[in-house]
Amino acid sequence: MNILIINGPNLNLLGKREKTIYGERSFDDFLEELRRRYPEHRIDYFQSNIEGVLIDKIQEAGYACDGIVLNAGAYTHTSIALGDAIRAVPAPVVEVHISNIHAREEYRHRSMIAAAAAGSIIGFGLDSYRLAIEALIEKQR
Repeated sequence: MNILIINGPNLNLLGKREKTIYGERSFDDFLEELRRRYPEHRIDYFQSNIEGVLIDKIQEAGYACDGIVLNAGAYTHTSIALGDAIRAVPAPVVEVHISNIHAREEYRHRSMIAAAAAGSIIGFGLDSYRLAIEALIEKQR
């Protein structure tokens, strides 16, 4: 499979920001672990802090990849456009969150992209990405 992980705003700071919520590992280090764990699959990565750039990437990858793992960050709670982009492409998209968004501030409890996604995995730290990859692999079988 060809899987693209897309991270949204501020996730480029993993390992540096709010370590009690997001942990101490950088995403680059974790990405290498994922690639070692799934050598038979291609796992690419993209990150942007800009909503329109994320939409462009979903549109591009949604026709080129077998699946997308998306952590839209704060755009999860505000972006109707990201949900529309997910609906517009054939590739399944799994929404992920490192923290349990339902155990945080009330404004984080609603996802504007969950209804468009194939599924959502939240609250398992960086392991949420691995679980999403497993879900995409199973979905393809």
